[in-house]
Amino acid sequence: MGLEGKRLPPVMPPEKDPRVYFAAERTMLAWIRTGLALMGFGFVVARFGLFLREIGAAAADVPLRPSGFSLWTGTAMVLIGVIVNAAATLQYVRIVRELNEGRYLAGRPSALGVALAILLCAAGLTMAAYLVIVG
Repeated sequence: MGLEGKRLPPVMPPEKDPRVYFAAERTMLAWIRTGLALMGFGFVVARFGLFLREIGAAAADVPLRPSGFSLWTGTAMVLIGVIVNAAATLQYVRIVRELNEGRYLAGRPSALGVALAILLCAAGLTMAAYLVIVG
């Protein structure tokens, strides 16, 4: 049995295949969710210092520690979330433009993903060092 009687669907070039555009949009939306999560978690971290101060004020025997680290860490995380959202939008616009012009190169690593991973590793190491030193 050969393919004589069967018609194959037409093959679209990748830059005109709507699935490629949808995949680019899904990727952008995933980055937006990541940015929103960073902003939300950053807000919680920033407000955690305020929560600790309130507990310290309520219990006189608990030593009150400044919450400057949580404020700055939380604010930095919120700003990183904003940067991730802006970078995701710019990356999406660039990819769609490259697809429309037929010059998109698939298979290259995501600069945004690599940069965010390195930044979050550095932030995690900084927080771990802080917890060990102050802890």
